[in-house]
Amino acid sequence: MDLQQSDISQIKRTLEAALLASGEPVPVTDLRQLFEEDYGADVIRRLLEELKSDWNERGVELVNVASGWRFQVRPGLQRSLDRLNPRKPPKYSRAVLETLAIISYKQPVTRGDIEEIRGVTVSSNILKALESRGWIDIVGHKESPGRPALYSTTRSFLDDLGLRSLEELPPLEDLGTLVESGEQELAQDLQGSEALETRSEDGDVDSMEQTPESDEMAVEADIQAETSPAQA
Repeated sequence: MDLQQSDISQIKRTLEAALLASGEPVPVTDLRQLFEEDYGADVIRRLLEELKSDWNERGVELVNVASGWRFQVRPGLQRSLDRLNPRKPPKYSRAVLETLAIISYKQPVTRGDIEEIRGVTVSSNILKALESRGWIDIVGHKESPGRPALYSTTRSFLDDLGLRSLEELPPLEDLGTLVESGEQELAQDLQGSEALETRSEDGDVDSMEQTPESDEMAVEADIQAETSPAQA
């Protein structure tokens, strides 16, 4: 399709505005709907690549992740921006990183598969928290006694790590660093569940097979205990 320079400029301005206004990655199929004329996926992708180059010398970059295209702050500037809103970097327990790594590199896997590899019981609260965060999901059930759930990572997981596909996952030993630099919120979600698993592995809790209601109460109590100010 032959496009006039004025058309190209207008299309790029429209794409730029849509992506800057969006809080989530936008796929090419959705971006095509911005225009009355169907320019085709290849044309939109080409202009997105041009737009990406246009922003090369700026503090914000245009990237293509699993769910689509988005603007984001360049990693090298994040430390400076954090001074506006100081926050303690998340520190994930070995249990959380091992569970996430096993699902990432061995998917789809069952809870039993994770426990067999780790050699310890996996807290249901960690799996629930990872599901709630949108990083893992149940994609089916294994054809074995009890038909256990099969877990895999999601597009949101790749988006939060700035990746387009599982093939871009870093070496296993680097996954923890990537997770901690790419996401802050999960640490708060997992505070209570990590505490529960630690007590379980130490033998302070007889079983992690609790009802959903008791799980939620226990996690909430642990979070409150960690966030409450010390009493004099």
